[in-house]
Amino acid sequence: MIRIIIAEDQSLLLGALVALLNLETDLEVLAYASNGQAALDLVKLHKPDVLLSDIEMPIMTGLELANKIKDQGLETKVVIVTTFARAGYLRRALAADVRGYLLKDSKATDLADAIRRVNAGNRVINPELALAAWAEADPLSNRERQVLRYAGEGKSSKEIAELLDISDGTVRNYLSEIISKLGTSNRVEAARLAREKGWL
Repeated sequence: MIRIIIAEDQSLLLGALVALLNLETDLEVLAYASNGQAALDLVKLHKPDVLLSDIEMPIMTGLELANKIKDQGLETKVVIVTTFARAGYLRRALAADVRGYLLKDSKATDLADAIRRVNAGNRVINPELALAAWAEADPLSNRERQVLRYAGEGKSSKEIAELLDISDGTVRNYLSEIISKLGTSNRVEAARLAREKGWL
């Protein structure tokens, strides 16, 4: 029996995933969460074989969650299921040792098969997306990504400085560097472009 935890913040989709996977005789959904932190807590508690996770969730994204699982040496294999066919997201997922990257319009049978293949030690990635992932490198550092994410949420330089425990001037320097790297005219455009590319 392959033991699974699901992290998905859309209730309707979460219910559908649980129901579909529980129809499979060799798959068992142990628990589910609607945010990344709760999912991490469940992974530590249940030590499942596979975590099925969305990318964009409250508190902690699916990619941040995958990094935590990798950094903490947890053996659970991560499969990302998302609506975002963005090369930047896939690059970051692979760097976090994500074993599967599927789109939400995949067939239920494909999802179940992917979980089995990942559990057996294989990696399951959409081939076209895999090729695109290496076409354009992510220019942002992790700190720049944090700063830009908060800026994109409308937070001021002072608020970002407090959240990240750095100086206001350092935040402005980061934003200036980000805008220069991305070739945009302001922080709002930079955040929009980075989100489109899957870098944020």
